[in-house]
Order: sequence, then C-alpha cells, then structure tokens
Amino acid sequence: MELTPIQKEILIALINLQRQKDSAVKGEEIAYLIDRNPGTVRNQMQSLKMLGLVEGVPGPKGGYRATGTAYEALCVTSMEHEAIVPIYRNGEHVQGATAAEIIFTTVRHPDLCNGRIKVIGNVRSFLEGDQVQVGPTPVNRLTVRGEIVGRDDTENSLLFSINEMVSLPKKSVKHYITHQPIYVSVNSTIQEAARILVSNNIHGAPVEDNNKIAGIVTFTDIGEALASGKMTLKVKDIMTKDLITIDGDSSLSDAVQMFNEYDIGRLVVTLNEEPAGLLSKTDVLHELAVY
Repeated sequence: MELTPIQKEILIALINLQRQKDSAVKGEEIAYLIDRNPGTVRNQMQSLKMLGLVEGVPGPKGGYRATGTAYEALCVTSMEHEAIVPIYRNGEHVQGATAAEIIFTTVRHPDLCNGRIKVIGNVRSFLEGDQVQVGPTPVNRLTVRGEIVGRDDTENSLLFSINEMVSLPKKSVKHYITHQPIYVSVNSTIQEAARILVSNNIHGAPVEDNNKIAGIVTFTDIGEALASGKMTLKVKDIMTKDLITIDGDSSLSDAVQMFNEYDIGRLVVTLNEEPAGLLSKTDVLHELAVY
C-alpha cells in the first residue's frame, strides 16, 4: 500500500498520540503535532478511513484510532506487551518514545558507522548535532550512542553517526563461571595466600573450609593486613566472610549491576542454591572483547 507523505505523517502522529493517551485522538491534536491545518487532517482522514487504516470513534471523547492495518502499512509491529527501548536526547530521556528498529546502514564502510533509528514517538525535538542514545534493548542489553546527522519526519526516523556500541551476551552467568577455581585454605598464612595468588596471576580466590567456600580473599585484604603490621594473621582472619552470590540463571547484565552495587570484583555463582564457581569482572570483560 503506497501512502503519500502527508498520509504517513498523519498516521505516525496518530499512532504516537494513541500510545501516549491510550484513547481516541482528535484531529486537532494531530494537526497541532505535525503543524498542519486541522481541515487538511480531516480531509486526509476520509481517505485513510476508506483504506481501512483509521477508524472513527463517536462521542464527546471520540476521535480517531489507527487500525492494525495502519501499523502494517508503516512497517511497524504492533505488540500487545512491548518492552520499551528508551531513547535519550542530550542525556535527557525522551518520554513517550521507543525505538522500533535500529538499522546499521554502513556496515561495509571502512571508516564510517552510521545508522537509522525508527521511532515510535515524537522525533521533532531532535536536531542535527544532538547526542542520542538508544537502549539498552531488552535481550542483549545493546546500547548505541551517536550524533544526529538528519531526521526523516515522513518515516519518523533519525539518522545518526554511531560513536559507541555496547552489548552483553544473552547466555546466563552459569556459562561463564570458572568451574575449577584456585582455592586458598582457610588456615593458610597471608604469605602462603599471597604466593598462591601471585603464582596463578589472580587478584583474589575463594577460601576453602571443609570442602566448602567460606569466604573470598584478595590482594587488598592481604595488603591491608601487612600495612597494619599483622604479619602472623591467617586467611580466616582477613577474608571477606559475607559472600555475594548470584544465581547461575541470572544474566551478565545482572552480574555487572551487582559488581557496581557492591563494589566487588568477584561473585559466587550458585546452581540449585549451591556454590558452583566464580564469576569475575575479568570474565565479563573477556566476553566483551572483540578480536
């Protein structure tokens, strides 16, 4: 179905307002949003009704509603339960807007990385040179940042030069844990613990007591003990006993949030509520590395 630019503009405005209000939309509201004469909107609505793209709603609170066919005509998927993909303009969240598509337009170009964001919501506040962020998306937590280089009101889309993209793998943390970590005995001296960490080139390790994880010891713990002149302490005296755990079915995004929230570098991963291994910040960074 080939629509004229003004028909597309009216339909997009109708869908945007309908999403915000969750009710019928009056022609005057559409005219105000797209800066057109209300009479022009009313005339176009007759054609859109005949095409089955719009239906009239009678009554004092009536107006127009977009049909499912309208979404198809605009190549926009209508979802009963949708996840909002937030859009930010110059650091400010754009209320009522969500990204419907992110299209990468120059993937083969050796120097440029440009894209197009198809938006459900009002794009008219975006100007060339604005900084834009899209995401995170619900599945892979993809976040894309860049600079607006153009705007297509007819398609309700933004053209932008991409400066940064960050994403996390979809698989849960249990796929990234160290199943056979290096353990330090609860009765080891701090000198013995330091030698184990140095020889294995690691910053910290779980502390074992009767085949169970009793805590975590790190170079920071050892350094604080040595700085205090407590040379004869054992690992059980300096380890962190309050273990921060994460369920193995949690996402890497959840793990990153916990690293930041608790200001730690390692999490004990549990399977069926039993410790199964460790996940470190280094493990996450390794997954983000691009070779």
